Amino acid sequence: MKTPSTRTRTIAAFAAGPVAVLIAGGMVWQGSQAAFTATTRNAGNSWSTGSVFLTDDDLGAAAFNVENLVPGETGQKCIVVTSNATVPGEVRLYSDNLVPANGLQDRIFLQVEQGTGGSFNDCTGFTAAGAAIADQPLSTLATTHADYATGGAAWQTAGTDGETRSYRATWRFDTTGMTQEQIDALQGASVGIDLVWELQSDE
Repeated sequence: MKTPSTRTRTIAAFAAGPVAVLIAGGMVWQGSQAAFTATTRNAGNSWSTGSVFLTDDDLGAAAFNVENLVPGETGQKCIVVTSNATVPGEVRLYSDNLVPANGLQDRIFLQVEQGTGGSFNDCTGFTAAGAAIADQPLSTLATTHADYATGGAAWQTAGTDGETRSYRATWRFDTTGMTQEQIDALQGASVGIDLVWELQSDE
């Protein structure tokens, strides 16, 4: 390809000046004229948080208030937990506020199953389904399931108002392997513990 002469290059450089002036002038002229415009709007955008809300059917009463226990005795109670959350989450069961006494906390065993059916203090129609908390002494429960992170019997909720899950708790007073003297030492003892269901939304 033939290389442009010095004269040609000079002419091209100077020619750019008037063109730029003409373009600039054209922009000023266009800016002074009316124009057609059109817009479209996506209005009403907002962000709000979901909520989690958990209730049960105990009406403020303790599920277990057992007195005059004797070795070998057992029993069970049910409770229905309801989620009124608007977002998906997971409910876990754990224990709190263990009040030990005289070693009785090592001799009261508790198992908690989840499922459907039944109502507070009435396990008629209860059908077990899903994860459970294994049969274990209250003293063990207090350490293995002590908060949400270590909670058991997990229930995954869908975030639909009114979801329910039933839980059946079975307890027993087990004195296996104890001497009569050790058993007698438990007379008049009392132990307490709270069962806590907590719902946390999915991340």
